[in-house]
Amino acid sequence: MWKLNNKKALITGGTKGIGKATLLDFLDLGAEVLFTARNQDEVKYVETDLRKKGHKVKGMSADSARSEDVKKIAFWIKENWNSLDILVNNAGINIRKQAKDYSEEEFRKVLEINLIAPFELSRALYPLLKESGKASIVNVASSAAMQDVGTGTPYAMSKSGLLQQSRSLAVEWAADGIRVNSVSPWFTITPLTESYLHNDERMNAILSNTPLKRVAEAEEISAIISFLAMDKSSFITGQNIVADGGMSISAL
Repeated sequence: MWKLNNKKALITGGTKGIGKATLLDFLDLGAEVLFTARNQDEVKYVETDLRKKGHKVKGMSADSARSEDVKKIAFWIKENWNSLDILVNNAGINIRKQAKDYSEEEFRKVLEINLIAPFELSRALYPLLKESGKASIVNVASSAAMQDVGTGTPYAMSKSGLLQQSRSLAVEWAADGIRVNSVSPWFTITPLTESYLHNDERMNAILSNTPLKRVAEAEEISAIISFLAMDKSSFITGQNIVADGGMSISAL
């Protein structure tokens, strides 16, 4: 049960950061994986490299915030697998600004990709997840969903909404054999945070508020996602696992 043998999984945002770390974990654990990302060249590069290593993997250039791409993803899964065991809603963006400085287009884009897209994709894939009979959805949220960590209000709003989305769907879809959980990382070394973490002042502030005195590696977050995807976690649903190095329990 500590494996994902014969499991069919979809990971959004699978070419870098937490998404790619999860992709590699899933493949090593025996899953067959479809991963998506918006950059076609990056998708092709990752797919080709992994196939050369003998993995069962398919890359698809798709934006889960676009309804036509959601239909494309669902069609491929139905035609090739006919069911889906694992969905990891990982794709996300951030635009860091003061609330008063966002354009409507900017904050709506953050909400669309981080909150609406996982909801729409989960709904579109619901029949295929139900067909599995033992499916798991894992939504990648953030510490920003629960505390002000300086990420910008739209990002925090989107991730907070994703937590409640996970809880509500966990209840609604439990009878269909679909578990829904979320993971909330503190700062993690990924392309999304790279430039932010290169600022010494910011990094020092982060470390001073983190009892473990470091930021996370993507593989430390993907390990949690992998556990939640396994049948070994079959009695866990509607939960949010916080991976923050102790930040949320440290008052001083």
